[in-house]
Amino acid sequence: MPPTSLQRTENALAAIAAAGDEGRRIFTRVYTQAALAAARAADARAASGTPLGPLDGRVVSVKDLFDVAGEPTTAGSAVLRGAPPAACDAVAVQRLRAAGAVVVGKTNMTEFAFSGIGLNPHYGTPGNAADAARIPGGSSSGAGVAVARGLCEIAIGSDTGGSVRIPAAFNGVTGFKPTQQRVPRDGAYPLSFTLDTVGPLARSVLDCAQADAVLSGQPWQALPARQLRGLRVGVPRGLLLTHTEPAVQTAFEQVLQALSRADARVDDLALDEWLGAPFALQENGTLTAAEAAYIHARTLATQPGALDPLVLARIRRGETITAAHYVGVQQARQRLQAALDAQLAGLDVLVLPTVAFMAPRIDTLAGDAEAFNRANLLALRNTSVFNFYDLPALSLPITQSAAPLPVGLMVAGQRGGDRALLGVGQCLQTQLELLRERRT
Repeated sequence: MPPTSLQRTENALAAIAAAGDEGRRIFTRVYTQAALAAARAADARAASGTPLGPLDGRVVSVKDLFDVAGEPTTAGSAVLRGAPPAACDAVAVQRLRAAGAVVVGKTNMTEFAFSGIGLNPHYGTPGNAADAARIPGGSSSGAGVAVARGLCEIAIGSDTGGSVRIPAAFNGVTGFKPTQQRVPRDGAYPLSFTLDTVGPLARSVLDCAQADAVLSGQPWQALPARQLRGLRVGVPRGLLLTHTEPAVQTAFEQVLQALSRADARVDDLALDEWLGAPFALQENGTLTAAEAAYIHARTLATQPGALDPLVLARIRRGETITAAHYVGVQQARQRLQAALDAQLAGLDVLVLPTVAFMAPRIDTLAGDAEAFNRANLLALRNTSVFNFYDLPALSLPITQSAAPLPVGLMVAGQRGGDRALLGVGQCLQTQLELLRERRT
């Protein structure tokens, strides 16, 4: 007999407590009594045959930028510790509770969600689940570690330039970034009005899909069945595969070989004209930096010294961006989205490494701004392109890899084709796991 929601919740709470100081770096808040009460209610519904849906009784965490009624939303920042308490739950949290999810706590994050590395000098940096001396990835740092360590079953994060997919890749779990308008962001502390998305991290694509259905306010339906035979897979050879660590490149090529053996149609594509455009357009300033400078203008004026210097430097760059540049990038983005949509029309998915390297040690980046900036730019490179183009994207763990640390496979779909992508992702995850088992 499978464990009840109460048993799973008790196990998660016990594991968080047993993690000690590390548990406090992963979770900024733990809702012990509320979680136990929610789990008991879910078990009662299960016993009476009236479950609320696929998330009823599942143990879920939320990133510390989602409002929870009655407490300040700190968004990983010390300056918000004294902020007024939220009047109500964020829409995402409301939908989770209405679906019967057991919200076990809030997970730590990069300050204001503005980095792909995951360091936080205010609340501590969670250690990578595979090696606590290594970075967790950001900005949903605690989310990726919590799922990988079994401290929750599903974690809800945000993704502006890769903040769900990067920690998923570094910690060996699955992460899903939806098309932006799919999930409301009401009650989620913003980084970029243009690019923020809300998405889940979990052990499997199925768990992510079920969470996505709740977050997007849609009734749960089984994902469309897909198979690898005949799947149209594009590989964007060029810019996004440069500077890739050898172990990551090897793991990626092994996946491509497995897809070809399963009769998927794997084709190399020359897409640098489009995939390189976001970097060229934003060389003199990014949409995220410009919008972050607006969002944090008061803090920049009154207490900039209270911010993480690495985050402060990135926000400060937004103050130098002209209105003409900002509008020009926005206009070019609309044109480029339509152009890339046309280029991808004949494909089911694009595949590439989620991150070009495996998680480095925390101590190699924490005290070295130059090393941090290099690593951060490269960590965000592959993922941020798909925020710019507003394409849904998954990060799947490459489980058959011989790499010494987790490696992620990014799978991007058609704009607005979220469920189609999740269906392909579920097929890929299942078949690649079967291929791994056969090899071993």
